[in-house]
Amino acid sequence: MSTVTDATSGTPFAGSIRELTQIRSRDPGRIKRLLAARRKREVFGPDGQLMIIACDHPARGALSAGGKATAMASRTDLLDRLVTALSRPGVDGLLATADIAEDLLMLGVLEEKLVFASMNRGGLQGAVFEMDDRNTGYDVQGTIDAGFEGAKMLLRIDLEDPGTLATLERCGQAVSELNRAELIAMVEPFISSRFGGKVVNDLSADAVIKSMHISQGLGASSAYTWMKLPVVHEMERVMDATTLPTLLLGGDPDSAPDETYAAWQAALALPSVCGLVVGRTLLYPADDDVAKAVDTAVSLVR
Repeated sequence: MSTVTDATSGTPFAGSIRELTQIRSRDPGRIKRLLAARRKREVFGPDGQLMIIACDHPARGALSAGGKATAMASRTDLLDRLVTALSRPGVDGLLATADIAEDLLMLGVLEEKLVFASMNRGGLQGAVFEMDDRNTGYDVQGTIDAGFEGAKMLLRIDLEDPGTLATLERCGQAVSELNRAELIAMVEPFISSRFGGKVVNDLSADAVIKSMHISQGLGASSAYTWMKLPVVHEMERVMDATTLPTLLLGGDPDSAPDETYAAWQAALALPSVCGLVVGRTLLYPADDDVAKAVDTAVSLVR
């Protein structure tokens, strides 16, 4: 990757992943300058659909993908996959924590892309406090300062875990603040419970619908609130539960890729569905061909 200079600020992008540490140690202010100069775009194009690449699992200590426990452990490998994914035609943007978003910013791949900040990463995978999912990532002010288009929060609701109440309160506050700032508040809700010490999400239609009604009622306004939902059975009934713009969650599926893509395609045709937010499924496909996997997902959205 050759060095390119941002045309607006005159600030150079990193020429390679290897240069990122040097920039961070010797010129950390470059991140702020590149954020200020980042070329933006309208949220929706002519087709009214979005294809977003997600990468915020590592911040919760969740490094598995495709059945491999440490698939996401290498940051250089992960960034290489993300650069490939974001560079494919038809990809609209990124959802990530600051460490990943800023690396990609310095590499120059966030120009004219949407960026959604990942907020609550405190519910570490496997922790006894997993349901008390605090905002250890971006906050609302950080999202505003970065000039991003919105922020996403995870809302796992366990009726037997008192930590859920704190998460509900914090998500409600974030939704209110994002709406006041006229930024997208993307809520990813689940009805969850513990089995053998592990948090498991209930992916039945009834559970997803219940989580939607709880989460879309958060905050002092819903004008800029969006849903981020899993693709489950009876998606027609699920999507009948909301009028909010909805992006479909790709997840890390157990089924064959063809079955996954068919389910996405059917759900994308439903009212309120505005596109896909997919991470590990596309970044770590079974055949390891990231470009092919992303192009397939784009073809479903477009």
